[in-house]
Amino acid sequence: MARTTFPALGTTATIAVTDADALPRAERAVRQILSAVDDACSRFRPDSELSRLHRDAGRATKVSALLAQALTVALRAAELTDGLVTPTVGAALEALGYDRDFTEVAPGSADPVGTPVRAAPWWTLRVDAETQQVIVPRGVLVDLGATAKALAADLAAARAADTAGCGVLVSLGGDLATAGAAPDDGWRIGVGDDHTVADTAPDTAVTVESGAMATSSVTGRRWRRGDRTVHHIVDPRTGDAVDAYWRTVSVAAGSCVDANTASTAAVILGAGAVDWLARRRLPARLVAVSGERVTVAGWPGEAS
Repeated sequence: MARTTFPALGTTATIAVTDADALPRAERAVRQILSAVDDACSRFRPDSELSRLHRDAGRATKVSALLAQALTVALRAAELTDGLVTPTVGAALEALGYDRDFTEVAPGSADPVGTPVRAAPWWTLRVDAETQQVIVPRGVLVDLGATAKALAADLAAARAADTAGCGVLVSLGGDLATAGAAPDDGWRIGVGDDHTVADTAPDTAVTVESGAMATSSVTGRRWRRGDRTVHHIVDPRTGDAVDAYWRTVSVAAGSCVDANTASTAAVILGAGAVDWLARRRLPARLVAVSGERVTVAGWPGEAS
């Protein structure tokens, strides 16, 4: 086995392979996918395809197959969560000060948080996946941050496994996907509030044999605006950062997109997330702000 790590999509990308000789091929494949996703989906780059789509707001615009896929994935997430995870929260994030790549967001600013901007209904964003025609309503700012990163992990793992001819794990800021045959003893994954230290100092660890896992947390992407500390998970019903009940939620699913959709929805749902995840039979680990740990639907138990 071998692995490599590098910055990408405003976070950290990690690639692990079951054949060390195949790592360079896997890395090239992953970098190609991540570059394409950034070109298509970045809210912060004026030359991205999404930024050009915003400039064409109000009229039908043909987009690339990749952006059409990313938008379709985001709308599916919104439909499955009754609008809790929606791509129409861009203006709300900007009002909170998340108006540039997170590495460039000032950790502290005297400027107060702007007036909360409730998200437009997800179904006002129109996407025809077959013709790749998209209409973004005027005044709506699309943010694909969560689902596009998860989609990138799924696409990158599949492409890398096909290119390298071995088992591959791709992690993007803690959202991970696997493809190909896993190691004999599975992929050992550290889980914690902060993906940057979860490998060396995890809160817990699990073994993943296939599929994907995602972690959503209110502890990582935080910053101060005026007299408030805010974070990047927005409740679209209020347009404000979620008043957190859960500090961290990790979910296992067949795809990183599905895992990320569920983990993000769980943070927004608060105490109701446990029943929501259990009804969907999604293995999950939830850590409350109080420190209480809850596991759901077959997630391995932990010693107290």
